Amino acid sequence: MIHALFALLLAFQPAAAPTIPAPATPTVYGYRVVATYPHDPQAFTQGLVYLGGIFYESTGLEGRSTIRRVRIADGHVLQSVPIPPGNFGEGIVDWGDQIVSITWQGGIGFRWDRRTLRQIGEWHYRGEGWGLTRNDADIIMSDGTADLRFLDPATLSERRRITVTVRGRPVTALNELEWVNGEIWANIWHTGYIARIDPATGNVTGIVDLRPLAAENAGDEDNVLNGIAYDPAGDRIFVTGKNWAHLYEIDLEPRPQSAVE
Repeated sequence: MIHALFALLLAFQPAAAPTIPAPATPTVYGYRVVATYPHDPQAFTQGLVYLGGIFYESTGLEGRSTIRRVRIADGHVLQSVPIPPGNFGEGIVDWGDQIVSITWQGGIGFRWDRRTLRQIGEWHYRGEGWGLTRNDADIIMSDGTADLRFLDPATLSERRRITVTVRGRPVTALNELEWVNGEIWANIWHTGYIARIDPATGNVTGIVDLRPLAAENAGDEDNVLNGIAYDPAGDRIFVTGKNWAHLYEIDLEPRPQSAVE
């Protein structure tokens, strides 16, 4: 379980193989809220992308899944289109003039025109779909396990994968993703944590503890932290969650590991 994993981490337990040097213990970060924005409390957020001064957001639940464009200042939904019937929407990512989306258990994803949100294609994959992000060369996908798949953006075929670990132990339930300054940030499902991941090794180099923010927005047990967006030009980080009434811009604040339970 992930809580036990982080307890293990913070207790400074050795790696399983004593002859191999253990990866460094991740830095633990708290946060400061810089700004608070309205967010649709009926949006079961599965993916969040900052692009061109607005958010692109995907929402889940079968029969209610959408791809939408959202104004930041007031949370107004500028445009919303349904995901094809029978699909439970999950993460999204931008690539060129397209938005690429995945679904939970259907093994099917979709391509959308970024400007019109018109569906322009579909693609297939094995296993579940949870989160998406990208670097300059790959689309990166989570599937609820400890693995991250690196996909060819043109064909969406898998090029390689990494296993995400903390001190040598796999971190499962990787959910919504974001690429931030050369790192992959991943929501850890049903926790208030975001893992900062080295994309070359899969090592977790940092843990962002957003549990107090998640507690402020607690309601239904499914209303979990799940949404990270990054504005590279402004160096701004945004977070939200499923059915949360607010979206937050945050700054990180390193703090002693002893402060994390």
